Amino acid sequence: MTDHKLIVLGLGGIGSATAYWASRRLGDSVLGIEQFEMGHLNGGSEDHSRIIRLSYHTPGYVELAKSAFLAWEQVEVESGEQLVLRTGGLDLAPADASIGLDDYRSSMTSADVAFEELSADEVMRRWPQWRLGDDVTALYQDRSGIAMASRANATHRRLALEQGARLIEGAEVTAIRETGGEVEVVAGGVSYRAEKLVIAAGAWTNRLLAHLGLELPLEVTQEQVVYLKPNDPTSFHPSRFPIWIWMDVPSFYGFPIFGEPAVKVAWDRCEIVTDPDHRSFQPRSDVNKAIRAFVGDHLPGADGDIHLAKTCLYTLTPDRDFVVDRVPGHQRIFTAVGAGHAFKFASLLGRILAELAIDEVTDMDITPFAADRAILTETAPTRSYMV
Repeated sequence: MTDHKLIVLGLGGIGSATAYWASRRLGDSVLGIEQFEMGHLNGGSEDHSRIIRLSYHTPGYVELAKSAFLAWEQVEVESGEQLVLRTGGLDLAPADASIGLDDYRSSMTSADVAFEELSADEVMRRWPQWRLGDDVTALYQDRSGIAMASRANATHRRLALEQGARLIEGAEVTAIRETGGEVEVVAGGVSYRAEKLVIAAGAWTNRLLAHLGLELPLEVTQEQVVYLKPNDPTSFHPSRFPIWIWMDVPSFYGFPIFGEPAVKVAWDRCEIVTDPDHRSFQPRSDVNKAIRAFVGDHLPGADGDIHLAKTCLYTLTPDRDFVVDRVPGHQRIFTAVGAGHAFKFASLLGRILAELAIDEVTDMDITPFAADRAILTETAPTRSYMV
């Protein structure tokens, strides 16, 4: 009765990567199912760019990021597509920052990652686009850059198809059940069976887990990015301006010009809780105003007209750590939740999920991402979203 070795539900960043890495070994025994059209804008995986970096708040994430770079390099070699653009990256923080740089500094040191510590004056000397107070310090890591999100997703899907995988779009899942040593999925009115199942559904994770009688304490938020036209576009070219993160609350982050003729800036976790099926796609003026106020204060040369504003979704765990694990109580089903910062790891997470589904083991340490870790079993967990 088995139709496939593996079914993957959700073909955004992590799901597309899972379909690709699994199809390298299983070929046409992989089926990927997407409820919307391929490359849709309803979730959190599309747009031109995401930050990729080695700078992280724990040594574990730094080591994981090293492996993420290697995974992207493998896909680039196989596809002939450039998917990562190195720009260098700045983590900036004022003296009284709520997040601060200490954890990032110690984590990179522990993981033997080279970085520079810069004063505000040194940042402004090297990148005169910045306007900073004397109390600001920064860490610079030269391997940071841009993960080309939409291009990467399309590349993963193209390679999966070339390996024989079948990818279906516009098929909403209405049932998931384990039966007779298999997993059955009903999607788009059609029943499919497989030996194993991976759920990589982002903001719709709990809707699919509900078929298994489970729910994780996830919070879905609507996020917003703004593309601003700079006064001098050449000064924000990727060769002249790095990706950056402002390590405070509120936290902002941004990119050089890439994909649009404008500089992309976002407010991380702008606290708009939503339902993925009923959220607004309309950018909010108050978020635009907050982003522009920051840019006006610190990157005045980028404070031009709004070229484009758009929204996406975060799917947040209470501790903002990933979920990458077997679904508790279900031997044949695995899931991943990116917690609003996973795209840089997307190809690696896809490889890990494929290994779990095929081999039931991976060489990566995913212990911190267990689906049954203590905070995910609490009725009202304390949420801490800083990374």
